[in-house]
Amino acid sequence: MHERTLGAVVVALLLMSVPPPAMAQPASPPPPHLSPEVLSDRRVTFRIYAPKASAVTLRGDWMETPAPLALTRNAEGLWEGTTEPLGPAYYSYSMTVDGVRTLDPRNALIKQGISSVDNMLFVPGPEAAFEATANVPHGDIRAVWYPSSTLGGQRRLHVYTPPGYDSSTDRYPVLYLLHGGGDDDSGWSTIGRAGFIVDNLLASGAVRPMIIVMPNGSLPRPANLPPATPGAPPSPQAIAASAALQDRFTSELMTDVVPHVERHFRVVPRPESRAIAGLSMGGGQTQRVLGAHPGAFAYVAIWSAGVNPAATTDFETRNAAMLGDAAKVNAAVKVLSISVGDKDFALPGTKNLAQILSSRGITHTLHVSGGGHTWINWRRYLRDYLQVLFR
Repeated sequence: MHERTLGAVVVALLLMSVPPPAMAQPASPPPPHLSPEVLSDRRVTFRIYAPKASAVTLRGDWMETPAPLALTRNAEGLWEGTTEPLGPAYYSYSMTVDGVRTLDPRNALIKQGISSVDNMLFVPGPEAAFEATANVPHGDIRAVWYPSSTLGGQRRLHVYTPPGYDSSTDRYPVLYLLHGGGDDDSGWSTIGRAGFIVDNLLASGAVRPMIIVMPNGSLPRPANLPPATPGAPPSPQAIAASAALQDRFTSELMTDVVPHVERHFRVVPRPESRAIAGLSMGGGQTQRVLGAHPGAFAYVAIWSAGVNPAATTDFETRNAAMLGDAAKVNAAVKVLSISVGDKDFALPGTKNLAQILSSRGITHTLHVSGGGHTWINWRRYLRDYLQVLFR
């Protein structure tokens, strides 16, 4: 054998005798598990596989206390926790793993906000039939981009059109539906269930077909907005900065959103065919729109929002024209409804708003329901409000 060939054979034999490098062992797959699991008694069990975690907790919008639900770990590294029985409704929740907020990886149903994302779940039952996905004709939810002259850029809103809109030539009344702080224009069509609520009401004949416009009320915060101190009345600087932000939203709505909708959708462009409603931050924005444009919307609803007693003088000064002409407001606004929960932190301010309106002779209704500052209440308020619109 040639010397070079012999050397190659020897090298090959030596290489064959060397054991291969150790291969990385694949991570153990998570044990089979379901999360969330709605039990027959309406308790809900949550699970997450986190074998290296030392603590896992969960917060849900059904909770009325600051304490989260603590999950416990089994020998396989699967964390689990079960709630008390929950009332039939849609809920949102998030998990925290070793101090880091995270989604439930087994649940693809999510709600998007401006700075966070939560999971959603549904606990079925007769009380939640109004917001369930039922076997009825469904409208469409459209994501619409439009130019904002107020903010100098493109903005997005969501628009609900009723079943049969595309095959019809009819014109429809329109509800402008405003979300709360921390959410964006997708909030009312995800956790708010607005499209499904109106679909179900339309199928039962309880409401008229309408278009629902859900704009993004989360505007860029002004640099001069001072931080709020919990439990303390807002400073004059904070009141002024907040007022300027609300004025900017009013401009955005009336200068950009409403004209765009009336150009691109078949709506009836008259005040008697316009309604507006908002929750929390959106309720404050609704107040602002009412004060600046009392004849623009024939139907107005304010949910979980009011006037901080410390800001009463500022509110009355800013809205002097509207408050001083009750006859004009009462003639233009067919329905002015205010709703809040008896456990809602906005209850004092909401009652203060109602008192201010009463003292000026402005016709309105105040409804205090059970519950707190949650979507559980706001979906019910929407259901009830829809049934009095455009009559």
